[in-house]
Amino acid sequence: MASPVTPTPLLKDELDIVIPTIRNLDFLEMWRPFFQPYHLIIVQDGDPSKVINVPQGFDYELYNRNDINRILGPKASCISFKDSACRCFGYMVSKKKYIFTIDDDCFVAKDPSGNDINALEQHIKNLLTPSTPYFFNTLYDPYREGTDFVRGYPFSLREGVATAVSHGLWLNIPDYDAPTQLVKPRERNTRFVDAVLTIPKGTLFPMCGMNLAFDRELIGPAMYFGLMGDGQPIGRYDDMWAGWCMKVICDHLGLGVKTGLPYIWHSKASNPFVNLRKEYKGIYWQEELIPFFQGATLSKECTTVQSCYKELSKQVKAKLGKVDDYFNKLADAMLTWIEAWDELNPSAQLPNGK
Repeated sequence: MASPVTPTPLLKDELDIVIPTIRNLDFLEMWRPFFQPYHLIIVQDGDPSKVINVPQGFDYELYNRNDINRILGPKASCISFKDSACRCFGYMVSKKKYIFTIDDDCFVAKDPSGNDINALEQHIKNLLTPSTPYFFNTLYDPYREGTDFVRGYPFSLREGVATAVSHGLWLNIPDYDAPTQLVKPRERNTRFVDAVLTIPKGTLFPMCGMNLAFDRELIGPAMYFGLMGDGQPIGRYDDMWAGWCMKVICDHLGLGVKTGLPYIWHSKASNPFVNLRKEYKGIYWQEELIPFFQGATLSKECTTVQSCYKELSKQVKAKLGKVDDYFNKLADAMLTWIEAWDELNPSAQLPNGK
């Protein structure tokens, strides 16, 4: 049987909220009842001389490009500029066990009964209960109140594994690529599916970074959002790149990834023509990227996230460098990212997930 349900701890001293932005953070007013107890890390993208206003009463630190350059020195080259991929700098400087990251156009959603959804509380529930990547439970998350493992579920697998990532969804504006946006400009997601699923071992998924939480101690070094935006040939693949790398490593280390609840309200559709310019190479490249990640295996000597990530970067260079020279640059940036992570987190070089 699944363990009895206990109240969800707030983890207010163990979790940072990371927000990438180029604008004033008025959206925080709506989130105040849920976010105010927590520490915020705001990563300001674009012009560092622009002043970002944060509503009063929030405990936060704000980093702009000048700060990133000052803290990382030459290694700052691995942090994207003019792209929300810069958020991963916040993951690196955090000193907390858990991270929740959200975009500044994401508002509080309502459940079918009209109640405000505390997205952060649901993410914490997802992270603090095990995942079941080795055998699918047809009642979905067996650790939720009112459900359990179904008949035929092996008892030897009912303990589950530690959950590294909780991937939330969005009502209103769906996270579509540019071609789908252009074909369905008025489509809105109104379906609230009351479910949390573990993504099975060996299955990849398109991770979206706008409503995402993870255990930084278990998987943090793998949550690198790549080289995107200014000076790069691609954008809008930052979170997906991180998701593919992360999933291969979680599968190798025996960690779990959940998707489903919580929902947020995604308020604003980005320009599909701008998106197409950012995405078009990725749309072609992903037909080779996905088979690469599906076939990627890591040696048994890789027992830390860092060692897994370094090995994966070598495979990126060896196999994807042929697709485009960009992947040679990206593979180098992956190594730079790990070096920078270890410099800022010297005690984190211990075996992860073991």
